[in-house]
Amino acid sequence: MTGQTARTASLCACGGMAVRRVNQFVLQDELWWDSEFSCGSCDTHLCEHAGPGPAPDHVREALLAAHGPARLRLAGAVPSPVPALKVLREVTAASLSRARDLVGELSRDGLVGTLPEMEFLMVRLRARGVPVDIDRPPGPGAASGAAGPS
Repeated sequence: MTGQTARTASLCACGGMAVRRVNQFVLQDELWWDSEFSCGSCDTHLCEHAGPGPAPDHVREALLAAHGPARLRLAGAVPSPVPALKVLREVTAASLSRARDLVGELSRDGLVGTLPEMEFLMVRLRARGVPVDIDRPPGPGAASGAAGPS
């Protein structure tokens, strides 16, 4: 599994420029994210969050800006949509109607997200017999010149 890291500049309460570092990765069969904040001006260092669950929009946006989106696509025929529906409902807590929409997207253009999100889904879908592959982003920083993994 792949993890991703992005750094963004933030203004610290002291008035100095700080760095916020966000990460998303799979750990113990769960999708995790964390966020750290550090300011060299006042020597503040904080762990803002570390744990499993869906990443908030600001974390996802930073990762997508730094690394570009990954696209999860069907790689073969699927005799029944039921296994994919089950996985998408389990992973996203989507309603049956929303899960059907997601399966439709998967079968057409594919689902788009961060690479860790798409790899997390890929493992679960393949375990249920759904053939999927990921179109990976071109490489760290390709989308915006942002910092890559450290």
